[in-house]
Amino acid sequence: MRFKRLKHAPVFLALAVLALVCGIRLLNPDFIDQQELKTYDWRVRVAQKFSAPVASNLAFVSMEDSSIHAIRHGLLGRPYGLYWPRHVYGRVIEELSAQDVKAVGFDVLFGELRPDHAPVQMADGSLIESDDFFALQMQRASNVISAFTTEVTPPDLFTTNSLALGDVSTEKDSDGVLRHTKSFNLKWNAAFKSVAKQFNIDLQKARIEPDRIVLPSPDGNDITVPLDHDGNFDLAHFVGDQIPKGWKRYDKPFERVWDLGIVMAAQELQLDLAHADVDLPHGHITFHGAHGIERTIPVDARGYFYIDWRITPTDPNLRRAPIEDILKQDKLRLLGETNDLKNDFRGKLVIIGSAAQGNDLTDRGATPLENDTLLVSKHWNVANSVIAGQFIRRAPLPLDLVLIILLGALTAILTWQARTFVAAGGTILVAVIYTAIAFFAFAKYRFWLPLVYPVAGAMLMEYLFLVLHRVVFEEGEKRRVKSVFSKLVSPNVVNELLGAEKLSLGGTHREITVFFADVRGFTTLTDQMQEHVAEYVRSHQVDPAVAEKYFEESARETLQIVNLYLATVAEAVKKHDGTLDKYIGDCVMAFWNAPSSNEKHALASVEAAIDAQRAILELNKKRLAQNTEREIENQARLAAGLPPRPMNVALQLGTGINTGLVTVGLMGSDEHGFNYTVFGREVNLASRLEGVSGSGRIIISDVTYFHLLRHAPTLASTCAELFPVTVKGIRDAVRIYEVPWQNK
Repeated sequence: MRFKRLKHAPVFLALAVLALVCGIRLLNPDFIDQQELKTYDWRVRVAQKFSAPVASNLAFVSMEDSSIHAIRHGLLGRPYGLYWPRHVYGRVIEELSAQDVKAVGFDVLFGELRPDHAPVQMADGSLIESDDFFALQMQRASNVISAFTTEVTPPDLFTTNSLALGDVSTEKDSDGVLRHTKSFNLKWNAAFKSVAKQFNIDLQKARIEPDRIVLPSPDGNDITVPLDHDGNFDLAHFVGDQIPKGWKRYDKPFERVWDLGIVMAAQELQLDLAHADVDLPHGHITFHGAHGIERTIPVDARGYFYIDWRITPTDPNLRRAPIEDILKQDKLRLLGETNDLKNDFRGKLVIIGSAAQGNDLTDRGATPLENDTLLVSKHWNVANSVIAGQFIRRAPLPLDLVLIILLGALTAILTWQARTFVAAGGTILVAVIYTAIAFFAFAKYRFWLPLVYPVAGAMLMEYLFLVLHRVVFEEGEKRRVKSVFSKLVSPNVVNELLGAEKLSLGGTHREITVFFADVRGFTTLTDQMQEHVAEYVRSHQVDPAVAEKYFEESARETLQIVNLYLATVAEAVKKHDGTLDKYIGDCVMAFWNAPSSNEKHALASVEAAIDAQRAILELNKKRLAQNTEREIENQARLAAGLPPRPMNVALQLGTGINTGLVTVGLMGSDEHGFNYTVFGREVNLASRLEGVSGSGRIIISDVTYFHLLRHAPTLASTCAELFPVTVKGIRDAVRIYEVPWQNK
């Protein structure tokens, strides 16, 4: 591809578009980011088809509609309604512990104690409260993770007997799709909760710094709580020196409650969550585990990360069972009927959650994989991601901007350098290749390259704006050029002009070959035709009004004849890519090597002259052959009282050609039109050579002849040198040559 010289307007336009797209990316309005998120969903679904097998130690014990029905109809000895007593969950833990599961995570919130349920009878006949039974089973299992949200914290009875708390919060995007989760939330110390309630402070907005915590007050009087080198606060800062009984003076202001999926994976990998390296400003959280295991989660400044969605509730690698099956096994185990017991959950990481359809139990929504699915699936997808060490990494802002600039610039170059269809095809091809790379990067490495801003933003906008510029400005200029030259030069030359990077239309000095060809005998023919009509009018005493009509008819025929000969010459000029300058009466003026360059301009001019002479010869033969029909026609005209038409005569062509430096350019104005022409001494000499050429001859100057010697020596050898001539306006005699043109 031949590169065009860059012009200021398109460059500035391209830069403006890139600046606009980069500026919008910096602002990243939600409605555009939503489109990028939709491409993310698309990638997730495609990547799932090429993903590696997921962890096989994940399991789901589900509360189904069938579970509610079974418990309501006495599975546990007596019927229980929708809101089950806590010992039901205690029995599930009892059975899973007996099957030697690795961990049990609840996606069920227990926000308060339930003393309203009947006590549970133990094996020794003693009675124990339902909540206490649940807590006892958690203590015995020592691997239960209780559900936590910032709004609901389990009672101390459950918290102290749990292995850990797991955050089960879900935060959907504005379009209702669950794509990411927060790595941790904070469980604030009771003192901070009390202050927040007293002063109406939102702890979610607290600023946590290395040596202090700033609590933003609605009235603008922020509360600053200093921290010591261990990260502890002094309770006396809130209550003075009188520390309430049971409270610690120096304590942690909060503890991090990690996402349930992270806590579950930590049990598999033995990660130390209490000593995680949390670096939100730099976008990562690193966990250290046994045997040198490390996991680094890429997060944003608020601690959120995108979930690597791979596992659906129906995934064959996910061990799943309804809760009534677990309760039935627990019942059989307590009765000693162990022959038919199964240990399907041995070594599993078990999530307990709802799959029921009741209004208070439904936990469904949209994920990138499915439009309607169980949202509990978030936990095992997070756990699988941590276990496998694969996380979604979104391209950072600087890379986004670089891709916008690179793809936008490439589109600008394609649009500017190539023709419209090639540019469109090239732009589409680049977009397809980049999109394919983005999908491959996600499927293979879970690296999220942007699509909307580089492709739909930079590439599409660059293409549309530059095409619009070409249509409005450049195509308008091309139409102007075409209007000037379409009738002066051949279509090949017009196309070359339209594709040329630089045209010197405003005036330049360059070597040109100038061609003049005059139709010999036309003036005499015109006089004879007018005299012929006049004689008929006199001899037949034709009425003046009718006579005027005869004279007009004769004039039209005269014009048709000259146009026929001039058109024949013009066709020869265009055939050899010459520029038709003008018609001067019955003379044709043309030139070569402008506006488009032609190294062999002298040869092209001479060949055009030869073809013109031969075409005139053929035209004469055809016209003379028509005279027989003309005689018959005239007899009919005389019989009808009309003047006869003159017989066709052969007209000849005299041609003069000269080569030299002239001034060439557009003459005229936008208001009155333009003519692309040449002028100067060498033009005058060509005109003078036409004057001395006589009839049926081609006369060239010595400069033109020397060009023929270089480019067509065979043709030059046939030329005959004539005696030098002295012409008007030229002081010295001019050496001239005659070019033979008759076919041998």
